[in-house]
Amino acid sequence: MELRQLQYFVAVTEEGGFGRAAERLGIVQSAVSQQIRRLERELGVVLFERSTRHVQLSGAGERLLPEAQAVLVAARRTRQVAADIASGDDGLLRLGSVQGPGDRIYRLLNELSATAPRLQVRLRRLALADRLTAVRSGQLDAALVRALPAAPGLELLPVWSDPLYVALPDNQALAIEPILRLEQLADLPLRLAPRENNPPFHDLITGALRSAGAEPLLGPPFTSFQETLTAIGTSAPSWTVFYDVVGLPPFPRVALRPLAEPALATSLAVRPGPPSPQLRHLLRVLAHADTSATPSVVAAPGRAVRPPQRSDPGGHA
Repeated sequence: MELRQLQYFVAVTEEGGFGRAAERLGIVQSAVSQQIRRLERELGVVLFERSTRHVQLSGAGERLLPEAQAVLVAARRTRQVAADIASGDDGLLRLGSVQGPGDRIYRLLNELSATAPRLQVRLRRLALADRLTAVRSGQLDAALVRALPAAPGLELLPVWSDPLYVALPDNQALAIEPILRLEQLADLPLRLAPRENNPPFHDLITGALRSAGAEPLLGPPFTSFQETLTAIGTSAPSWTVFYDVVGLPPFPRVALRPLAEPALATSLAVRPGPPSPQLRHLLRVLAHADTSATPSVVAAPGRAVRPPQRSDPGGHA
């Protein structure tokens, strides 16, 4: 069975004859008759009652007519969807995601939805190495990554920067400072997750300390937020650094302060070459959307600090 055979069947029905159907279709009448006979043989039924004066639908033809019309509507719909996918107005964008700040990603998705309402976005949260592998293999169209200076075989397109924050004992003299610099903290042991947990973030902090003229003084490793901040508030003086993600409660005897630098750069990892139409929509939105961070820490000397929502520097970057 071919679509053109169903098209001819519907045309003969609507025009009331083979000649008028052939005229509408722009072909000779014998071609229409030939294809209708082939369709009847394929289906094993007679579609038309034929006479020398007129042609009319058989009982089988009446029953099959709405089915044939539905197939042709579906075929037209398929062609239209394919055209929309080719233009980027429809389709699926598979995007590797990072942990928060959620408001930025939500705003990005809202802007993308306004630009291409029929474009579906599938977010996948994977470990950094898996995220990059998925982009290289084509399982993801792109992936957001943090603090990554390079990715072999991929292009990294800068998209935004996030501020970093410091947690330290609130009885330290530095706790009254509105903003801290890394060199001010160099004499305190740093609680940082092992490098293998998150190499880019680990290298960002230790490299920035060395650039500031201070060799990192590593203390006990960062484990979880609750454990690490509790230890900072109750054990020997130490500090840690983190970025926003989602829901961090206040911790007693712990001060949270913004860090002057470095910032945490987020990039979009993509395969080299022309982007797909769907990815072009994302790139245009990133180029024009306001994805600036919403400040979640307000520091002032002698005042309590509203904590960031939550973060996980030892987890997925």
